[in-house]
Amino acid sequence: MDCVKEVLSNGLRVLTIPMSAVESATVAVWVRTGSRFEAKRVNGISHFLEHMVFKGGKRYGSAKILAETVDSLGAENNASTDKEITNYWIKARVGVIEKCFDILSDVVLTTLLKPADIEREKGVIAEEIAMYEDLPMRDVANVFESLIFAGEPLGMDVIGTKETVKSVKRDDFVSYKRENYYPENMLITVAGGVDVGTISRLAEKYFGEIPKRGKKPGKPNASFDQKKPQVRLKTKKTDQAHLIMGFRGAPRGHQARYTEAILTTILGGGMSSRIWTEVREKRGLAYAVKTGTTNFMDNGYVETYAGVPLAKVEEAIKVILEEHRKVASIKYQVSSKELKKAKEYLKGHLALSLEDTSDVNAFFGLEKRAPPRKYLLKSTKLRQMR
Repeated sequence: MDCVKEVLSNGLRVLTIPMSAVESATVAVWVRTGSRFEAKRVNGISHFLEHMVFKGGKRYGSAKILAETVDSLGAENNASTDKEITNYWIKARVGVIEKCFDILSDVVLTTLLKPADIEREKGVIAEEIAMYEDLPMRDVANVFESLIFAGEPLGMDVIGTKETVKSVKRDDFVSYKRENYYPENMLITVAGGVDVGTISRLAEKYFGEIPKRGKKPGKPNASFDQKKPQVRLKTKKTDQAHLIMGFRGAPRGHQARYTEAILTTILGGGMSSRIWTEVREKRGLAYAVKTGTTNFMDNGYVETYAGVPLAKVEEAIKVILEEHRKVASIKYQVSSKELKKAKEYLKGHLALSLEDTSDVNAFFGLEKRAPPRKYLLKSTKLRQMR
């Protein structure tokens, strides 16, 4: 699959991935910013700004007008925020591709940020926070990251807290957007039944006038210095215990990411993996159990998640730990058959994921960021919302 890269005169990068066999296309705008780039006082502002973008820009002046326009195209649009990346996209038939550029450029570049909308949305996000608090399968990842990245911005939740969200003012949005939404810190990807010349013209027309900053994206200044095992417990009344066990891994773009991908597949990446077999099939301790990786610019971790009976947490932990010990031992070393199976598993899932223009956009968008993020390691933890 070919990918054509162009850099506009203002420093904005554009990636076009032609897919001649499809009649749709996904247009995405990526911004290299997220919760780890926020001040603690306004934790959650990246995600909050994502909400505000869908309240409209100068040409599409409200959420209603924007929604009606997208629906009239038979299109889909959404956005996502994680700790290092914010992404806005529209998926539609190729015949309306220019309208997609028009919509995205308007709402992303000329977001109105009406004070009344901001105040109203604070209540919406407060309910979103409450919703995630009631989803322990999702919340356990935040508990884990707040421990492994304690004292660092990576340890803050993408959505923020009710207190920080409530305190955000319009001027905070304006400052944050000015600091992070500039051409050299952004990327446009287009995947689908499009030609490179058309995308080049549309990118220049709708995004070429953003002023160049002459500024390189900053690098996080973080310090990770764990010296001993750590445990964090969060107690809530539930019918099941949700746990994550993990250890530090490679940063995004590191050569070891391929080794990590294979290792985690062998441990808990499929229904024939070691941890799946021991935890679910042999002992019936969990319905959901999986091992994967999370990779950031300068750090990462390998994690095993399981949802287990409250009375059998200790047993589950022992089994998972034992499988980690085994995979590192000579006695239980990985066989050539097991290694080949893991590689074919990854290749197959990657091929399946690249059949849709949205997934192709994600693959190239995340891979071409600087430094790159390898999509096959794990589905990105971008937070979907509207």
